[in-house]
Amino acid sequence: MNNEGQLSRRRILAAAGFIGLATVTGCGGGDDGGDGKDLSKKQNGAMKNYRAGQQFKASRPLSFSVLHNNNPVYPMKNNWLFWKEVTKRTGVTLKPVDVPLADYEKKRSVLIGAGDAPLLIPKTYHPSEVAFVSSGAILPVSDHVKLMPNFREKVRKWKLEPELDSIRQSDGSYYLLPGLHEKPKAGYSLSFRTDVLDRHGLSLPTTWDEVYDVLKALKEEHPGKYPFTDRWSTNTPFPCGALFMYLGQAYGVKAGWTYDNISFDHKAQKYVFTGAQDAYRQMIEYLRKLVAEKLMDPESFSQTDDQALQKLLAEKSYAMSANPQVLVQDYRYNLEKQVKGARIEMVPVPLGPAGPVVLGGSRLENGVMISSKALKSDDFVAMMQFVDWLWYSDEGQRLARWGVEGVTHTRSAGRYRPKPGISLMGSDPDAPKDMQKDFGFYNGVFAYGGSWELVSSMFSPDEKKFQDAMAQRRQLPIDPAHPLQSFEQEQATLWETPLKDHVIQNTLQFVLGKRPLSQWNSYLAELKSKNMQQLVDLHNKAYERFQKENG
Repeated sequence: MNNEGQLSRRRILAAAGFIGLATVTGCGGGDDGGDGKDLSKKQNGAMKNYRAGQQFKASRPLSFSVLHNNNPVYPMKNNWLFWKEVTKRTGVTLKPVDVPLADYEKKRSVLIGAGDAPLLIPKTYHPSEVAFVSSGAILPVSDHVKLMPNFREKVRKWKLEPELDSIRQSDGSYYLLPGLHEKPKAGYSLSFRTDVLDRHGLSLPTTWDEVYDVLKALKEEHPGKYPFTDRWSTNTPFPCGALFMYLGQAYGVKAGWTYDNISFDHKAQKYVFTGAQDAYRQMIEYLRKLVAEKLMDPESFSQTDDQALQKLLAEKSYAMSANPQVLVQDYRYNLEKQVKGARIEMVPVPLGPAGPVVLGGSRLENGVMISSKALKSDDFVAMMQFVDWLWYSDEGQRLARWGVEGVTHTRSAGRYRPKPGISLMGSDPDAPKDMQKDFGFYNGVFAYGGSWELVSSMFSPDEKKFQDAMAQRRQLPIDPAHPLQSFEQEQATLWETPLKDHVIQNTLQFVLGKRPLSQWNSYLAELKSKNMQQLVDLHNKAYERFQKENG
C-alpha cells in the first residue's frame, strides 16, 4: 500500500458510517458506496489501470454534460479548439450547458434544485457547495477520490490534507473537488505612479507605515488631490473589497473579499467573530486615518471601476489597488498613451503588524461538484478518471491553460510563449487572434490550480516579480475543520447575513468618519444583540466535536 490518497487518517478512524481505509487510499478492496460490486457495473469506457501521469483515453466514445460559466470577456463558441482537442485526446465529448456569468450561481441553484443539473458542475467556490449537501443532490466526492490518481498525488506531494480537512462536512466527507495549488498565489496589492514618486524623491513603500508616509508626502506636493483613489467597490458585498482583503492580511484578519464572520484564533485555540477582533479594529483605524487626512479619496468606497480609472488617467491620484492584469491592460497601457513618461508599478502587499505572511487556505481554488445522478451511470468510473485527467493531471492542466503546442503556443526550455498573432490577456493587443476568445483556452471553468512552474508560466514580468516576492512569505495556519450538522447549518444561516451586513455597514461608517471609533464598544454590543456569540458558540461546538471524533 502506498500513501498517495492519505487525505485524513484522523477522520477515517471515526467518521460515522465510514466505508473503510481502501476507499481513501486507493489500495483496492472496499468501495465508495460500501458495496464492492457497485463500481464493477459502472466501468463503461473506463481504463483498467489508469495511473497518475498517464494519458486518459476512454475505451469507447463518451459524453458528459458540464455547466459552463459563460464569461462575456470570452463568450463561448462551439467551434473552440479546446472542445475538439479534449475529445481528440480523451475520447470524451463535453456537452456544455451554457449559463451567463452574471446568473451563474442563481441558475446553478435552480438546476440542482430541479434535478436538472449537468453531471459536472465546475466553477464552484467553497462554501457554496454546502447548500446542496443535505438534499443529496451532489456527491460526497471524497468517497470517490480513489479513482483519481493525479488528484491524490498532488494532495500528497503538496501536503494539502489540512486544506482539504477545512472543507469537510459533519459526515467527514467533502463535496467539492477544489483546484489545487502547489503554492499560495496572491492576486492584489497597491500600485503607484513610480515616475511621480521619483520626481519627489520617494521610494516604493514596503510597509503600511511607509504607505502612509508616501501618501502624506504626495499630499504635501499636490494639496488639491487625493493621492490614493480606489476601485472594486460596486457589485461586491464589500466596498473596496480588494483593498480590505490585502490590508486585512497585513493585520492577520479576513476582510474584504475574504471576509468570513468566523475566524480561528490560533493562540486561544478557538473560533472568534472576525468583525469583533481587535486586529480588525486596528485595520479600520488605519484606513480612517487615511480618509481623515485626505490621503484617500472617500469616493473610493462608492465609485465605479471606470470612475476610479479615469481619476488615475487624469492624474487626479497616483495610487490605486491593482492586480497584474489590470496593471498592464488598464493602467499602464492607457497611461502611456495619455501621459508622457508615465510609469506605474504594483508593490508586494505592504507589511503590517502580522509580518511577512499570507492568509492560510489560499492553495485551494474554486472547484467541481458532481451531480449524484453520475453515480447511477454505467460511465461513472470513466467520468471520474476524465475529471482527474482534465483538471488535475499536468498534461490536462497544460492543455487547459496553453492549448496545443505548435498551434497556440511554443515551449522551449520550460518557457511558454503564445504563437505569433495570438494574444494572451493583452500580451499583444494588435494580434488578430486571442487565446481565450478564439480558441477557448485559459477559460476559468477549466484552467486553475497546478504546479508553480505551470501557474507562473502565464505571469507577465510584472506578475513574476510580484509573485516571487509573495511566495517567500509564510502562510498562516489553516482554520481547522468545524463542520456544522444540517440543523446547525440552518440556524447559522439565519444569523450569518444580518451579522455580516452589520459588519460591512459599520466598517464603512467607521472608515468614513460617519461613526466615531469611540463607539466601537457599542458596535460590539449591537453584534451581540444579533446573535454573534451564539454563532461563535455553534462553530466552537462543531470544532470540538470534530476534534473529538477525528483527533
